[in-house]
Amino acid sequence: MKSITALTVLTALLTGPVMAAPARPPVTAVSHIAVYAADRAKTDAFYVHDLGAAKRSDPENAAGTRYYVSPTQFIEVLPLPADAGKTRLDHIAFATADAEAMRQYLAGQHVAVPAKVSVWADGSKSFVVTDPEGNRVEFTEGKPADVPVNALSGHIIHVGMIVHDRAKEDGFYRAVLGLRPYWYGGFKEDKPDWVSQQVPDGSDWLEYMLVAGPETSGIPAAMSQQTAGVLNHFSLGVTNAEAAYTTLWTGKRLEGQGDGSHPKIGLDAKWQINLYDPDGTRAEIMEFHAVGTPCCSPFTAKDPER
Repeated sequence: MKSITALTVLTALLTGPVMAAPARPPVTAVSHIAVYAADRAKTDAFYVHDLGAAKRSDPENAAGTRYYVSPTQFIEVLPLPADAGKTRLDHIAFATADAEAMRQYLAGQHVAVPAKVSVWADGSKSFVVTDPEGNRVEFTEGKPADVPVNALSGHIIHVGMIVHDRAKEDGFYRAVLGLRPYWYGGFKEDKPDWVSQQVPDGSDWLEYMLVAGPETSGIPAAMSQQTAGVLNHFSLGVTNAEAAYTTLWTGKRLEGQGDGSHPKIGLDAKWQINLYDPDGTRAEIMEFHAVGTPCCSPFTAKDPER
């Protein structure tokens, strides 16, 4: 019998089966956005009365509240931390078909992940990572809630957040998560201020709200809390902005919003209505489809539907 040499062992190791990297599970939609609130009574009035959301307890945080616009999408409102500063954004969240598979996939892509997913009282599963600029991003394998149909809007079509370095963030959101270009635009044709990319297995999107300055993350020092609330936002999709505005106006849901809440056409050529919660987070009500040609870039993916 021939002896097994070190070279034989090394050859076997090099030619043996190679473990495939975990495949990325589907990322299907925006799950939710989590924001801070200082006055919970005023917050209740805005999300329940004005936006028509269904208030439910928060299985992830006993101090929080969920305001559902559909059985699978909600705004999570958390108590305002003492050290929050100007920010009112805690995290954004994407829906995935398999939270544990996503955790393993991200680990294989050299993203720092927790040791395990969390399982909540409603049976949902989730975990949180940070993107290259330190923003908290949650992946949720959710359980549908029993909530009534929202007459205003039943679909969070996108979330937006402050981004400093587009290329750096693309390394996570596009290269790792597989988000696809949808539209970009700005106040000047040759300088994008907003960059939208859809989830790989759906039509909801994340909107980079690009900012310039010496900072590389977070809210720029010279930016006001009000402006930060405009940029860190969420959007509810509607078929018809006029009908949505009528619902808001006849239901006395616009009190305190000011003239800026009137419908207008954005540079993406979509009708929109801008409302603000009591802490300044913008709730953008937007039609699903453009009514004309947008500035700066054509739409490069299918619009979301109701």
